[in-house]
Amino acid sequence: MHACVHDETMPASADDLRARVAELEAALKSAAAREAAAQSRAEALQFTHDKLRDAYAQLKLEIELLRRRIFAASAERVDTGQLRLEFEAKMKQLDALAPRAADDAVAAKDADETTGGQPAGDEREPARPPRKKPSGRRNLADVDLPEERIEILDPEQEGQSERIGFEESYKIGRRKAGLVKYVVARAKYRVHVDDAAPGESATSVVTAPMPPSTFTRCLAAPCLIAKIATDKFADGLPLYRQEERFAREGLHLDRGTMARWLEELGQVLGAIVLAMRHEALTTAFCIATDATGISVQPERSATKGRRPCDRGHFFVMLADRDHVLYEYTRRETSAAVAAMFKGFSGYVQADAKSVYDVLFNAPANPGLGRDDDDKRAEVGCWAHARRKFYEAAIAKDKRAREALFRIQRIFALEEEWSGVPPSQRTELRKKLAAPEVDAFLDWAAAEYRLVEGIRGLLRTAFGYVVRQRAALRRYLDDGRLRIDNNASERALRGIAVGRKAWLFVGSDIHADATANLFSLIASCRLHGLDPEAYLRDVIRVFIHWPRTRYLELAPRYWAATRARLDEAELKLPLGNLTVPPPPEEQGSPR
Repeated sequence: MHACVHDETMPASADDLRARVAELEAALKSAAAREAAAQSRAEALQFTHDKLRDAYAQLKLEIELLRRRIFAASAERVDTGQLRLEFEAKMKQLDALAPRAADDAVAAKDADETTGGQPAGDEREPARPPRKKPSGRRNLADVDLPEERIEILDPEQEGQSERIGFEESYKIGRRKAGLVKYVVARAKYRVHVDDAAPGESATSVVTAPMPPSTFTRCLAAPCLIAKIATDKFADGLPLYRQEERFAREGLHLDRGTMARWLEELGQVLGAIVLAMRHEALTTAFCIATDATGISVQPERSATKGRRPCDRGHFFVMLADRDHVLYEYTRRETSAAVAAMFKGFSGYVQADAKSVYDVLFNAPANPGLGRDDDDKRAEVGCWAHARRKFYEAAIAKDKRAREALFRIQRIFALEEEWSGVPPSQRTELRKKLAAPEVDAFLDWAAAEYRLVEGIRGLLRTAFGYVVRQRAALRRYLDDGRLRIDNNASERALRGIAVGRKAWLFVGSDIHADATANLFSLIASCRLHGLDPEAYLRDVIRVFIHWPRTRYLELAPRYWAATRARLDEAELKLPLGNLTVPPPPEEQGSPR
């Protein structure tokens, strides 16, 4: 009997092969699945890595932006010398578009000098005098201040030697501004009564009537109310600090009383602001506008308890160089903007906020209140466009730096023409600035198509320029138009600085009164008037003035109006006042 011995070298059966193949295929599929999972995890990790890297870069950029905004100057300052070196070839290309403005600007200024530098009508625009660089110690002898002489004698020389004169020097001092108490003494008269009844006295006592006053039964004279208003709205001194100051001077005057005085003052003098507003809307060539927020104290409620402040907005309207107007609204909406500009046709300079679109386009909602006859043209702000590229340039993007270089050249042209009359500036802009403006806008449109799908500061900057193309070109139409809207932002600075001190307004009514007082004070600064002296005199005059002639009391016309008043009467804090007749038609307010 033979034993059966298994030989491992013998070929396997077909079933074994199939099983082995299936096992290998399963192992291969498992390895492929593991590889696919690993690849998927690698892609997920790479995506997370890229996302974190982008977030890190964005965070670094935001930190750099915040650092620049906190520690750098408010203006978008760039190294123009470095830009000129970096884009020297580009500068040659731009110079080829049109000749530089030096010869034309010099010729225009020479022509202006031959005409006396005073263009007629709306072209009158004073040239900015060059700043004189200070040198050495200031000569106080030229300062126009009251003088007190202090003579210092030498006891050892007095009486022993001949005095031949004095060696004079100067110091500046200050006296404490004190309060004064006016005694209003009305004369009493003993008057004979002709038809006195038997047994009654044949005489009676008659007291001189109290002269009319803008504020009846008010403890404050016009000069005190003007001081309180100027300290708060011109210098940002809140009422609680003024209350402390009055206490140090020996007068208890609570802030609630002062708040009521200011509210009434703003409401009363609002009639003058309405006259200013009417003239601005009917005669202004260009109105520049901007807005800022303000906190409004909510009304007290017995059920809701304490509540946070509401949000309101102050708009500013700069009507040429005539008036500065502030308007308070509860909401910064298209309806509010349409109501403010209702009846105005002309140029409007504003930023690119959507609430201003109603001024230039037909509103989708007919109830917004826009008149079909009002034709307005939008003027863009190159400072806003430059600011967006300045932020993008912090990320070291060369295209943003090139944009800054191009915009800087446009601003440099305007600087060269600062003293040129508007009519000649219009020609210079069309001849020299227009080619550079169009070249920049065409270049910006091409660059925007490259970055349109990439989210970031550069897309925002180029997108702003592309959407505002027509508005940014508008200043080329007329030499009276400004290249930027910085004047509106400067006009809002008083509110922005003041609200850090007085925090909020008491109500919507108080906000309206505040807007009126801001309008008068800002217009005083525009026309070189002392706001405190103006308010003091206007409060004194207002009660006597005809209602149809309130425009004569506006800061624009106040110097001429005050010259026609009796100085002796105006100097008194109370009393009758002679109202002069209206000015001649030639010099009357428009």
